[in-house]
Amino acid sequence: MMKTQSSISSFAVLLLFEIMNLWNTTTDFILLGLFNHTEAHLFLFVMVLTIVFTSLLGNALMIFLIHQDVRLHTPMYFLLSQLSLMDMMLVTTIVPKMTADYLTGLKSISPFGCGLQIFFFITLEGSECFLLASMSYDRYVAVCHPLRYVVLMSWKLCLRMTVGSWFLGAADGLMQAAATLSFPFCHVREINHFFCEAPTLVRLACANTLAFENVMYICCVLMLLVPFSLILISYSLIFAAVLQMHSREARKKAFATCSSHLSVVGLFYGAAIFIYMRPKSYRSANHDKIVSVFYTIFTPLLNPIIYSMRNSDVKGALRKCIGQCVTLNHD
Repeated sequence: MMKTQSSISSFAVLLLFEIMNLWNTTTDFILLGLFNHTEAHLFLFVMVLTIVFTSLLGNALMIFLIHQDVRLHTPMYFLLSQLSLMDMMLVTTIVPKMTADYLTGLKSISPFGCGLQIFFFITLEGSECFLLASMSYDRYVAVCHPLRYVVLMSWKLCLRMTVGSWFLGAADGLMQAAATLSFPFCHVREINHFFCEAPTLVRLACANTLAFENVMYICCVLMLLVPFSLILISYSLIFAAVLQMHSREARKKAFATCSSHLSVVGLFYGAAIFIYMRPKSYRSANHDKIVSVFYTIFTPLLNPIIYSMRNSDVKGALRKCIGQCVTLNHD
């Protein structure tokens, strides 16, 4: 067993060493970006920056409230804080480079920088898939087994699910980044996107990538469908339990508890399935860019809004925080 682990570790080190050599010897890629230098696109660029700033502020506030308010020190809100952290990291992985490219006109990105973008992007997207599945299990236990919640959704299990989500996402990100940049690339190194994405980059390879694209497609389908299936099972059991409730107030509370999470799941999986599960013949670079804007820029903004507007605990924590700030100012 120890020999097997040692061999795997040695192989991983050698693979990373070879890829680092490749990154150090190849020329840069060119990101064509999202905007042109026209008045209309300048307005859209400023609007995107405003959305990004609001998104970072909203997610940072969500993490702060969960950390500060004792009432929010539960597995449900800990998982929500991890979702906010992932959204903040996703935005900062893509938007700073996109902004610098637009403002300076220098659209080049090194293979090393491109690999980092692919790694962090896939890591965060994959981790979020499994985190949303963990959150659906939390809601299932809260609604269907409220008296056993502390046992079935213990802090130990919560931490294991969180670490597992990050690990599975990072493993997928490392494999896809390493495999994508191991291909030889043609002289035309223009990426018709505003960030490095594995499927877009593979199109520039001067090699037969069919086998890799098929494997990548299967990986993406599994990363999406396995957690999504768990979410569907959890909510099927939740709805069955809710329909059996005799109290109208209890049904209303159960739906309110789950509606925020369902909204986030719909936004995330809708965009991800559109991007990664369409046949190759139906793909369009412009459509991919538009949808990518939605789930890399707009979704991180919508998540804290959805949870703050539909969650009485978060609204209560926010009011308490504002009240404390006002009291401090008066003193």
